[in-house]
Amino acid sequence: MSDALKHECGIAFIRLLKPLEYYKEKYGSAFYGVNKMYLMMEKQHNRGQDGAGFASIKLDTPPGERYISRVRSSDSQPIQDIFSQINDRINKELVNHPEYADDVDLQKKNIPYIGEVLLGHVRYGTFGKNSVESVHPFLRQNNWMHRNLIVAGNFNMTNNDVLFDNLVRLGQHPKDKVDTVTVMEKIGHFLDSEVAKLYKKLKKEGFNKIDASPQIVERLNVAKILRKSSRDWDGGYAMAGMLGHGDAFVLRDPAGIRPAYYYKDDEVVVVASERPVIQTVFNVPFDDVIELDPGKAIIVKKNGETSIKKIIEPLERKACSFERIYFSRGSDAEIYEERKNLGRLLMPQVLEEINRDAMNTVFSFIPNTAETSFYGMVEAAQDELNKQKNETILSEKESLTDERLSEILSYRLRTEKIAIKDAKLRTFITEDSSRDDLVAHVYDVTYGVVKPEDNLVIIDDSIVRGTTLKKSIIKMMDRLTPKKIVIVSSAPQIRYPDCYGIDMARLEGLVAFKAALELLKENGNYDLVEQVYEKCKAQENIADAEVQNFVKEIYAGFSDQEISDKIAELLSDKTVKAEVKIIYQTVENLHQACPKNLGDWYFTGDYPTAGGNRVVNKAFINFFEGKNERAY
Repeated sequence: MSDALKHECGIAFIRLLKPLEYYKEKYGSAFYGVNKMYLMMEKQHNRGQDGAGFASIKLDTPPGERYISRVRSSDSQPIQDIFSQINDRINKELVNHPEYADDVDLQKKNIPYIGEVLLGHVRYGTFGKNSVESVHPFLRQNNWMHRNLIVAGNFNMTNNDVLFDNLVRLGQHPKDKVDTVTVMEKIGHFLDSEVAKLYKKLKKEGFNKIDASPQIVERLNVAKILRKSSRDWDGGYAMAGMLGHGDAFVLRDPAGIRPAYYYKDDEVVVVASERPVIQTVFNVPFDDVIELDPGKAIIVKKNGETSIKKIIEPLERKACSFERIYFSRGSDAEIYEERKNLGRLLMPQVLEEINRDAMNTVFSFIPNTAETSFYGMVEAAQDELNKQKNETILSEKESLTDERLSEILSYRLRTEKIAIKDAKLRTFITEDSSRDDLVAHVYDVTYGVVKPEDNLVIIDDSIVRGTTLKKSIIKMMDRLTPKKIVIVSSAPQIRYPDCYGIDMARLEGLVAFKAALELLKENGNYDLVEQVYEKCKAQENIADAEVQNFVKEIYAGFSDQEISDKIAELLSDKTVKAEVKIIYQTVENLHQACPKNLGDWYFTGDYPTAGGNRVVNKAFINFFEGKNERAY
């Protein structure tokens, strides 16, 4: 999308089900898992570039040998950085110890990172500092192998304050208040408790301390630990974890907000945030990669036994529609078709706006991620042009000449690459006018393809804040001198903040919210803002399940078209000569295009968890009180 909008992160998990010697013999390297993890993380770099981390566990190591390795980076190219570190360390060991080269047992014993259980993570920092300490995986260490816990996830909790207070009531002293720590410590608490209970039981059965350990490994009920840990969680999450002895899990939230897919054969168990990552890296067909159901966990025991367990009673499925519109890679077969449908379904509105004049209209897209939706829109536009050709031929059939027929048939839809994003420009001057001038030149424009009598239709993934449109794209398009500029959003109007991992936590940053406020002012109804504020304040201390989203009242008095027209007005100014119109996708068409991902709270205000309503009301309170802070 033209506005910079960040997404939380992506996860990658690999469990090798065969001994490392097997991969050495079949694939030529005992580092098969590490190599695959690099590919899985690189294929998900779209999900996070603020940091990356990798952790591995070696199975069945004797006491005194290191069995957990972890490396994290907040470098400008974090994936490359961590694997450069891994590669340098491996090569150093192999150079210093040539005897390791063909001996897998020596490699496993002496070289870090090689292991059977591997977890990777890429991060966008929507909350917290972008330092290496904030990068997943997080590690909770203990001298008991079973109590070591490694956690990484794609998640955001709406009730982190509650989770933090619960830990304090348990007698813990968390080192930080971020949700990654609170979640990990909650799992860790119940892990400790379960191990202690098992040890106590085994002691009664006559096992000594040494013999009890393998029994704990066998009897440890990961699903039970997850059920207790997640009881109070409210948010969207795909949570991955590894225990020091080798058990591992990935748990998905009960509304299916955050995505998770898995694949299993006799060699590997693999989990990732996106299906095509697994398809590509392991060369498996679409149907063999399964979506993890909401509220369920895939659990892999140390012995390789893999099961899918229901951990939380599922809610109504509300998988994030932004995954389909923008975040996930468009190489997924379903997502590709869905994005084309998003463009196709917009065409009736576009045709109405250009008075069905397809021949005097140039179609394009900004940015490149909108290209697939553009294809769908163009296919629908071509259908309209073909229809117009047929109508013209039929109306002129009595007098039609060969020359006239050739002229009619020669009409082509005009699609052009109107803008190309330049190398990232650094706004090194802080003065507002200077910064605005730099932002205005982020894109290079293609001259000579638009005539003064033309409409110029540009499709974007979504319009969140509208900053780049206002300061750069619309003014740039206007330099081409079209008579009308039509900006088309493949997503509906974003009216409400997200609280499940997308970086749009503040209401006042949303251009649809700004438009609604302007309309209230113009209509003399701005006192509604204070009324909504009072209603939100009155709910501050009631249970989340009872909270209502009163922010909906800000929009209730206006049609979608009124808000779209006001947004167009806000995003253009007197220097823009062309008429500017903005068209948004309808929520109904979004659901039609993406029928499996109906999460639409940022468009409708219908949050899938109880904590969402509290967050949106808090965001409104912050806006009204002038507090520049997050609502969760």
